[in-house]
Amino acid sequence: MRASSPGVRKSMQSNKSRDTKPELALRRAVHALGLRYRVSMRPLSAVRRTADLVFTRARVAVFLDGCFWHGCPEHHTKSATNADYWAEKVRRNRERDAETDKTLHEAGWRTIRIWEHEDPREAAVRIAEEVRRSD
Repeated sequence: MRASSPGVRKSMQSNKSRDTKPELALRRAVHALGLRYRVSMRPLSAVRRTADLVFTRARVAVFLDGCFWHGCPEHHTKSATNADYWAEKVRRNRERDAETDKTLHEAGWRTIRIWEHEDPREAAVRIAEEVRRSD
């Protein structure tokens, strides 16, 4: 599908896939708790899914989901243009998220999903508890 206008195209091209403000805040908070991790890595090399933070020894994969892109029940808004396209895009993203969680779980991994609007310090504590649970 093509962008509905040159402005939309420019906006879409500027969306970052990593190192977003919420991701950097979460990484700082997790690092401050003494945890070390890999960034933007595939937990399973054979599966084309990239986690935002990966704790290889603990086998924990963290995904920081954007409210718009993943259909946050609190903050997701419907697009004013191409509404059907975006609704389908979000539906497919949520379906893929569930498939990713299932695939990783079957391979012995635990997944944590964090919404971009969550407090990074609270999310970091949740992550630390899960990572340390496997020690």
